[in-house]
Amino acid sequence: MTVPLGGIPLADHAAVYAALDDAGFTDVWSSEVAGADAFTPLALAAAWSPRLRLGTAITPVFTRGPGLLAMSAAALAEAAPGRFALGVGASSPVLVRDWNAIGFDEPFKRTRDVLRFLRAALRGETVDGAFDTFAVRRFTLERPPSVPPPVLLAALRPGMLRLAAAEADGVILNWLAADDVPTALAEVGERRPGFDVAARIFVCPTEDTAYARALGRRMITGYLTVPAYAAFHRWLGRQDSLGPMWEAWAAGDRRGASAAVPDEVVDALVLHGSPEQCVAAVRRYADNGVDVPVIAVLPTPEITEGGAAAWMDLLPRLAPGKAV
Repeated sequence: MTVPLGGIPLADHAAVYAALDDAGFTDVWSSEVAGADAFTPLALAAAWSPRLRLGTAITPVFTRGPGLLAMSAAALAEAAPGRFALGVGASSPVLVRDWNAIGFDEPFKRTRDVLRFLRAALRGETVDGAFDTFAVRRFTLERPPSVPPPVLLAALRPGMLRLAAAEADGVILNWLAADDVPTALAEVGERRPGFDVAARIFVCPTEDTAYARALGRRMITGYLTVPAYAAFHRWLGRQDSLGPMWEAWAAGDRRGASAAVPDEVVDALVLHGSPEQCVAAVRRYADNGVDVPVIAVLPTPEITEGGAAAWMDLLPRLAPGKAV
């Protein structure tokens, strides 16, 4: 499950983590956009729920210096030894450049360099030297974790997928349909032992189809017009189905772009229906090769109206063992 849950203050998440554990969830994964940072919700989970596995999906490689990113990861690995996974990725120009005033230059090389730095630093090595996109002078963690966390790489297209396969401990997929998973994993090739495939999966657990599709269209229009995601979906073969959206967006017609997204694309990328139907749809990702399906629950009328009580009723129905 993606945490924190919307509408519930972080201070009240002890009950959330207990409910997730009781329902049979194994993992909680954070994201980092414009809400909570990636590490704070997981630090609370480390203290409050000692059985849950923790992961970031993702921490951007641009918005923290390499040393600070290693320190944050090492601290959480020390707080939750053997049950934390660090997911990193390039993120997007909006988050990096527009919101954090940092250049978004050579994202592939920056991601590769930070990955290599982290693998060495988290092993307790002294890192000293120049990478293609930055240089580090004699950095050594004062408290290297006794169990270095696995480092997973967010990847969309072949170059980054192959980098993950060659140098990371796993890959994180995002914004793809269950039927797209084999296409992505073909670039990964034969997996090494312990190599995890995680995927963030957007779930809107409501039977109000019109609401779910309207929300899905807004999200797809906002995300899949970003150049990296647009290129990803062209590579996946959606030029014909999403071409009208891209054309309208390029012409400045935001409303027309949203209206141009076909229902079948929304339904494939944003799962909706009863909670049990959503779980069955999530299971298709696992059937197609995802080891860690990470549910990201979108707001629904039921959650908005019911608040924390609605969340507590919903979580057991989204549990991994529930499906129709």
